[in-house]
Amino acid sequence: MRLLTAFLATTALAAAPASAQGQQQAPADPAERGEVQGDHLHDQFGSDIIVTAPLRDLDLLAGTAVLTGDQLVRDLRPQLGDTLARLPGVSATSFSPGASRPVLRGFQGERVRVLTDGLGSLDVSNTSADHAVTIDPITAARIEVLKGPAVLLFGSQAIGGAVNVLDRRIPRAVPDEALHIDVLGAYGSAADERSIAAGVDAPLGKGGLVLHLDGSFRKTDDLRVGGFVLSKELRAEQLEIAEEEIAEGHAEEAAEALELANLKGRIPNTATEQKTLGAGLALIRDAGSIGVSVGWFDSRYGIPTRPGAGHHHHDDGEDEGEEGHGEEEVTIGLEQIRFDLRGQLNLGGGMFKEARVRLGYADYEHTEFEGAEVGTVFSNQGVEGRFELIQNERGSWSGASGVQYFHRDFSAVGAEAFLPPNKTSQYGVFTLQEWDFGPVNVEAAARYEHGRISSDAADVRRTFNAFSAALGGSVAVGPGVKLGANISRAERAPSAEELLSNGPHVASQAFEIGDATLRKERSWGGEIFVRAETGPFDFSASVYANRFDDYIYQAFTGEEEDDLPILQYFQDDARYWGFEASASARLFKARGVQFVADAVVDYVRATVDNSGPAPRIPPFRFLGGLEAQSAGVDARVEAEFVAEQDRVAPLENPTDGFTLVNASLTWRPAGRNSGTAVILSANNIFDVDARRHASLTREFAPLAGRDIRLSARFSF
Repeated sequence: MRLLTAFLATTALAAAPASAQGQQQAPADPAERGEVQGDHLHDQFGSDIIVTAPLRDLDLLAGTAVLTGDQLVRDLRPQLGDTLARLPGVSATSFSPGASRPVLRGFQGERVRVLTDGLGSLDVSNTSADHAVTIDPITAARIEVLKGPAVLLFGSQAIGGAVNVLDRRIPRAVPDEALHIDVLGAYGSAADERSIAAGVDAPLGKGGLVLHLDGSFRKTDDLRVGGFVLSKELRAEQLEIAEEEIAEGHAEEAAEALELANLKGRIPNTATEQKTLGAGLALIRDAGSIGVSVGWFDSRYGIPTRPGAGHHHHDDGEDEGEEGHGEEEVTIGLEQIRFDLRGQLNLGGGMFKEARVRLGYADYEHTEFEGAEVGTVFSNQGVEGRFELIQNERGSWSGASGVQYFHRDFSAVGAEAFLPPNKTSQYGVFTLQEWDFGPVNVEAAARYEHGRISSDAADVRRTFNAFSAALGGSVAVGPGVKLGANISRAERAPSAEELLSNGPHVASQAFEIGDATLRKERSWGGEIFVRAETGPFDFSASVYANRFDDYIYQAFTGEEEDDLPILQYFQDDARYWGFEASASARLFKARGVQFVADAVVDYVRATVDNSGPAPRIPPFRFLGGLEAQSAGVDARVEAEFVAEQDRVAPLENPTDGFTLVNASLTWRPAGRNSGTAVILSANNIFDVDARRHASLTREFAPLAGRDIRLSARFSF
């Protein structure tokens, strides 16, 4: 009832007359906003962390990183995970060019929430690594990565972190000009990638009403790689098969195995095509704002084939031993229609200064094709809502509290519906409080969540109550230098996928098995950090550790079902620890050119009791760069070293280390504070064979080889 009352009040007050100075506009000088580029995107978003804007910093309970401006344009890739993979503590699942989710501090899947403007993506990308996130990074104006206990405010599924993607689909500000246009285009040579996106914002009259329209299109061919498509272990298997087939007189089968072992150049069946359209309308007044939007996302992408992935169907009318369609090329056709609402009501000078409401609904469907034949159709209807009350500052005290609701109705129909129809509902109550005592800051957060998962088809009904809390503090030990620590206790209920999976999944090329008796996952976590901004140096580093009771994980068993390897969910205690650091130094300035050096380093180590190393944990990584910056041109060269991962789970193969060397040149024809930039970059210059250990498909789907990219952004 409170949420409805606040929504109706927002609507009424937003209709009040707008003053000439009351509309939400950013300062005219980009330097006042703390931003390098002065385009309309930064006018709307500023330099604060949007998802956590109620508080001053939120830097005690969450490590944050932001990708925006020219850096976002330079790092854009077709999927969100690959776009963010250069940030500290971030890797990617890199299942295929069309499906890649972020990996944060070694956590992925159900432990990382992907948000759009603070709400979940409402897709099924958490269901399996082959399912794409329904957010095209090319439409993003800003991407925020949050790691640490504070992100549990956005759901127990954020135990490992959250990624918040912000676009302009629901306008936050009234444009200064009668028509504001942003255009972004890119070409990448490794996959012959062609992409373009455009957005238009226009005030409708002088009453604070703003219209937004946007659209994007991307098309790629099969991805070119820097060496053999198969890893050395899989190549050895295929060469052994070829020898056996020759010995048995099967020349054709031997030739196929040899061809696969020696496959170079491009990964077959990895082409993608993706389209989006969106429209939004917002009324922005002194008393508050309210806006709505609708978006359409459409994607079709190929799934790289695991050698020997053929299997048998058990459809009606087929014999158990009859060969099915597992050797057909698998593609996924995906479509989502989404509706969103955002409202904000300024409450004045009482206990609370602001009320916020966010609602989202999405109708999602994707089809897994085996050749031209429809395999399995996944459908998902999801709704999520948040209502927040933002407190007025009372001396040293500020904070925010709220409620959240989530519901998902999922079904899969087809011969390989590995997950039965199910429904998930969650209700959450949360609060985040901050005390600023000058050199000492304290933050505390808590969340209670009640969840229910039911499936009539599987005759399963489970309810869970999860409570999470965190406490953090910091002290200023010198000008611009802060030391801090936090501790957290978190609980996560198992997901429907972890409980109910039981069947062949053609896209992941595995037989997936869940466990309907799984218990809540509980953990204690701690972190120590230092952050410094002193003169020409910026530095941030943290060491963290988590101890899990009843940790849920997915691993191969070494057995087969339907000629597919079994990928099963298990539960045991586990330990995670790691560190991450980033630094930059403004070295010197000569003839108007500023030289800057920067570095990122991260490492995570995870162990499951009674099993050994946790599956698919990224290895040690170091990235260092040198950049020359001027008013009109920036030049950068960087090298990323990723160590070998030889600390592997049972039945996992090690992953070789690699070093990627990249370079880029950014030209701003209208100056540094312009929203227009042209970027030429060369990635993986030496065309090395690179594979991410966090990927299920790393042994037959390596990363891109040499990729020459040309990107351009225009804002006017």
